[in-house]
Amino acid sequence: MSLQPAGNQWESRPMLISVITPCYQAREDFLAAAFESLLAQELPTGWEWEWLVQADGEKESLPLSDSAHADVRVKSAAGPSGGPAVARNLALARSKGELITVLDADDVLTPGALARSIDTLTQRSECGWTVSPALDLMPDGKLVNHLSGPPPGGFLPRGYVFQYWTQNDYDLPVHPATLCIRREWAMAMGGWMAMPHAEDAGLLLAVQALVPGFYIREVGLHYRKHQDQITHSLTRETRPERLDIIAERVHAIEKLIMPPVRRWQSGDPEGGASGLY
Repeated sequence: MSLQPAGNQWESRPMLISVITPCYQAREDFLAAAFESLLAQELPTGWEWEWLVQADGEKESLPLSDSAHADVRVKSAAGPSGGPAVARNLALARSKGELITVLDADDVLTPGALARSIDTLTQRSECGWTVSPALDLMPDGKLVNHLSGPPPGGFLPRGYVFQYWTQNDYDLPVHPATLCIRREWAMAMGGWMAMPHAEDAGLLLAVQALVPGFYIREVGLHYRKHQDQITHSLTRETRPERLDIIAERVHAIEKLIMPPVRRWQSGDPEGGASGLY
């Protein structure tokens, strides 16, 4: 718990994890399922969640249920249309949480997902972020694992994700839609990259260049696959540009780190006082 002054008294307020959901032509049933998955979360003592639902477009409708509208933890707003990165960053500006995590309007959190990220980042001060496995939720309800395999070990040293990405045809070893990040690191990175796609990968790859993370082995997300997904409407014409700017950003971050930190190697202590990230 953190303490905040209230008049002449000090009162405690819960620690917050901010869940950010951008919405564009969101389906009522999918958004309701996302909300239900939030309601099912059991958080550690002293923690609470807030849900920042951000419409991508001032006239974009937000088909939230009556129960969501009535929940004081749900904070909806609309802003200028600019794509998912803009919507996420506008929601980030409204958020109050010490931790920031994402939940797309058509995805579903698994039970305990938020608590596992909170516990990990509370216990491991050397880590700035967490990720976890995500299973694809198919239209027929089946759950499919599309990743080739999890990274070795829970601790993810600085640079590991980027190295894997560049050596495996730009395929990430972890799912960026499961990212939970400390607020100060999200702000230091400038939030999500302003791109039509892969803005979440851009943030993940940037932050992993500066601070290690942790891979939580329990599945944290059901990533819904459906015909109306925004990614289905994107062309591949901008893929080279997206990949190039993400890679250049990571190289620039690594080059500007002063003093340079020796790359963590197997057998080294896992961060902390050792300074080996």
